[in-house]
Amino acid sequence: MLTSATNTKILIVEDDPEIGNLLALTVQESGMLPTVAEDGHVAQALLRNNDYDLIILDVMLPGEDGLGICRRIRAEKTTPIILLTALGEEVDRIVGLEVGADDYITKPFSPREVVARIRSLLRRASYGLASTSAQRTLRFEGWQIDPLRRQVHDPSHARVALTTTEFDLLLAFCRNPSRVITREELLSLTHTGLAGPIERSIDVHISRLRQKIEEDPRNPVLLQTVRLGGYVFTAKVEQL
Repeated sequence: MLTSATNTKILIVEDDPEIGNLLALTVQESGMLPTVAEDGHVAQALLRNNDYDLIILDVMLPGEDGLGICRRIRAEKTTPIILLTALGEEVDRIVGLEVGADDYITKPFSPREVVARIRSLLRRASYGLASTSAQRTLRFEGWQIDPLRRQVHDPSHARVALTTTEFDLLLAFCRNPSRVITREELLSLTHTGLAGPIERSIDVHISRLRQKIEEDPRNPVLLQTVRLGGYVFTAKVEQL
């Protein structure tokens, strides 16, 4: 969990010096510590040697594009990722979420929007309720989810990497088993705030979550769609 804004480190991957400097200044003026990388190669080197609280990643980069870099980062880390894109089509945004991004910002953007989305996503990443019962580990079908450490382990006890949004969704379902939850409720329960995905992207995150927890994601058993209703988590959940 983040202890203060001054300890918050943000990695900005952006090849346009003007935009990179603007983002760095915006982050710095908000009391956070920015580091700018001009391409994926530099970003990977920085990530090998440093821990960051959040990554802002431009989609259009020289060499490997931001989507490919996002996919590789997500395979190794759960660090929140915001994609920065000039592409306005919904399909492009959905692809970004599918490869593991938590949110996206479309160019042109305002510094105020950037800060609001960063803070919202950081709140979600560090989210934890104060009560002991809310922090207790939950178990379903051999899986364990630890709300305090924000970790998920499969029945073989291997840790499963989830994005911030995927974790929030799974935790919301585990706290509301056997109840149909609408997309609007999921947006609220996952504390998405200004950085929250549009309703359509909830479906994308659900699809990614199914890929990780379902034996057959095409025929989900644990996380089922309710026509015109939303989703229902069918597993029996117990507190440890």
